[in-house]
Amino acid sequence: MAKVPDFSGSIPGFMTNIHESALRRLLLTCCATEEVAELMHTVHVAPAIDGPHAVADQHEGRRATPDVGHHVGHDASRVAGQNVSRAVLTQALNLLLFRDLLTRVPTGRSYVSDCVSKGRHVFFDHGALRTVALGGMGDLPAGEEAITRVLLPLGYTLGSVYPLDRLGMTGRSYTHMDFPEELPQFFVSELHPERFSPAFQAAVARVTASSRDPLTPVAKQALQELAIRRVLPFETACEMLPSLLACFQRQHAAPHSSDYDILLAESAEMAWIATEGNSFNHATDRVPSLEQVVEDQRRLARPLKDSIEVSQSGRVRQTAFRADLVQRDLVDSNGSMVQRTVPGSFFEFIQRERIHDPATGLTRLDLAFDSRNAQGIFKMTAAA
Repeated sequence: MAKVPDFSGSIPGFMTNIHESALRRLLLTCCATEEVAELMHTVHVAPAIDGPHAVADQHEGRRATPDVGHHVGHDASRVAGQNVSRAVLTQALNLLLFRDLLTRVPTGRSYVSDCVSKGRHVFFDHGALRTVALGGMGDLPAGEEAITRVLLPLGYTLGSVYPLDRLGMTGRSYTHMDFPEELPQFFVSELHPERFSPAFQAAVARVTASSRDPLTPVAKQALQELAIRRVLPFETACEMLPSLLACFQRQHAAPHSSDYDILLAESAEMAWIATEGNSFNHATDRVPSLEQVVEDQRRLARPLKDSIEVSQSGRVRQTAFRADLVQRDLVDSNGSMVQRTVPGSFFEFIQRERIHDPATGLTRLDLAFDSRNAQGIFKMTAAA
């Protein structure tokens, strides 16, 4: 992946003791020291995951493991011996996925740069990606299983199901069990080819037939271990991380131009999958005031969505930049590669309100999504 531009410059005192943070040690296996500094200076990370402060184990009473005992660790940022917690591994993966998206979305990169220059960390709320609910896609599992086989061992659990009927899709949210409000959620959508024409279905099958499975045997074994123990040896986590990142890419070969046109005529979403695959469709900043973001971005003449999407509950409000255009290789009728300008990924903003439980007197963040909101946001990649 390309390097994220230097938002922060030099950061005095960064990583003066590299052994204090398992997260930063993991990131260093994929990034240079200055790149890790930029990420940590850009995106909010809970102190319990990276800092010196301890948090209570949220899984007390679960199965103990031979080397870490009854508690996996009160502070997720530290390793027990040579182990890395699933929360730390999850945070590393999300930071690297966020970094990858910024290399592909110049508009989002400019927004993030502005945030950092003002001393504000981006609060990474969720990432979204698209899959195809179809068997026989080469070596790749059908639909969301290509992604959930990674998310579930990392500690994610199904939140809710969101019908996206206008798009011929279904969306599902996944929330982390250990840090539900701190670690980014995933919004994973499946496109259902059977809801479209026979010609469309045939084009989907041709485009996806060459799909490879990016998970190595070592990574698959490590995920099985992680699902049981909730920790991994540091060396295993380092070896597995690139394989996990590879799951969030396009797994099939460049599509034929004629197939792309067939898909685009019926589904802008499937046409997007044809060129971008399972890469992040968008990443989202959780902001305190969506109106202020809209005002600021319109003043800068950035390509913002015309309106704000509001959930039925009124507690979740979203808007987004329009997708940045990218150049992608397609195969023409002569079998030669030709470049075409197509919609890439984009950057989104979300404002979430808290829910008060009168029975307990406690409040929690409303982590829900909304089918209507999602379908409105998905239109950001509709224009070619």
